[in-house]
Amino acid sequence: MEFYKAKKLRGTVTVPGDKSISHRSVMLASLAQGTSEITNFLEGADCLSTIACFRRLGTEIEKKAAGHIMVRGRGPNGLTAPDTTLDAGNSGTTTRLISGILAAQNFSARLTGDDSIQKRPMKRIMEPLSLMGADITSEKGNDCAPLLIKGRPLHGIHYTTKVASAQVKSAILLAGLYAEGDTRITEPYISRNHSEIMLRLFGADLSTQDTTVCLKPGNPLYARSIQVPGDISSAAYFIAAGSIVPDSEILIRNVGINPTRDGILKVARAMGADIAMENLRTDSGEASADLLIRSASLHGTRIGGSLIPTLIDELPVIAVMAAFAEGVTVIQDAAELKVKESNRIDVVTKNLSAMGCDVQATPDGMIIRGGRPLHGAALDSRNDHRIAMSFAVAALLADGVTTISGSECVNISYPSFYSDLKRLM
Repeated sequence: MEFYKAKKLRGTVTVPGDKSISHRSVMLASLAQGTSEITNFLEGADCLSTIACFRRLGTEIEKKAAGHIMVRGRGPNGLTAPDTTLDAGNSGTTTRLISGILAAQNFSARLTGDDSIQKRPMKRIMEPLSLMGADITSEKGNDCAPLLIKGRPLHGIHYTTKVASAQVKSAILLAGLYAEGDTRITEPYISRNHSEIMLRLFGADLSTQDTTVCLKPGNPLYARSIQVPGDISSAAYFIAAGSIVPDSEILIRNVGINPTRDGILKVARAMGADIAMENLRTDSGEASADLLIRSASLHGTRIGGSLIPTLIDELPVIAVMAAFAEGVTVIQDAAELKVKESNRIDVVTKNLSAMGCDVQATPDGMIIRGGRPLHGAALDSRNDHRIAMSFAVAALLADGVTTISGSECVNISYPSFYSDLKRLM
């Protein structure tokens, strides 16, 4: 797909529902008693994989309209053995979180995904779930999917994670719903807390103290109505585009601003971005707001430490912002980028270099010396949706034509991204 330089960006955009919250809403609604109504559900490929898996486990899920689904829960013990392999597609969230649920069932299941999923590390959930009594085997013996999960009785543990990972934390908490005794997880930093918010919403007995979360089993889960806010990870591309393209003004409606996810706002403002919040509100326990973005002169900054878990998915587009900012931006403590849908440190640095940016990869991030004019280039998305969208933004301020191979991979999280972007030009 070809992309060209933009003169300005103006208008209003409504980004799709939050991917993380959409996944979790289906999972917990499936384990609850009664029918849950979910609106603004993200109908991207990853979340549709979650729906497909739970349908194979016996959950009735009905689509009422675009982004509007009804999930008829059967309680935590109402899932049934699948008659075929569960396919998580490209979704790491589906793979890791559903493993925590499957570990405690009274049946066995085989869980796999596409080529990318079959290369992504699963030991990070296999280890703590095994300590809880789970029987999980990597079919190929490489700690990756396909996974063979034989349901067994579980017991609670206190597990300290090596990295701040919402997927690891959530897999353990979901298993903890079935465990005998309390389940505790301590992280080095607080990762996104959508699971904690939603577990409480559905009725779970959950508490947090500092970086430790504790789940006490036994409380029944009850159906809820859930309004999913817009995904700040999807809004990030318009935050970046509106900031770097001259004479731009973009209003992004209904964006989730959960403080464990708003690192993009903190970093953008630290770089000099002009961001105003309007219409603040809270739905289903999640804060949201409209964001007004205006063009600004950006400068470099340093990004690391406890900020990283709050913006790990936004780092590719932050790197693009840094390329157009004056001065040096250092991204560190982000080795987790290597095990996403692609090795994002490698792909971002190669693509930025191809466009003329002075960028250097490091073991846990990158160093970007911004301010140089960029030019169009032939880029490879590696079928990574966040890479494709980030470099579509980079193309808006690059001279000449930029081509991005595998650009259709945006369907994973934001199917209408290119049309939404075009409407602003």
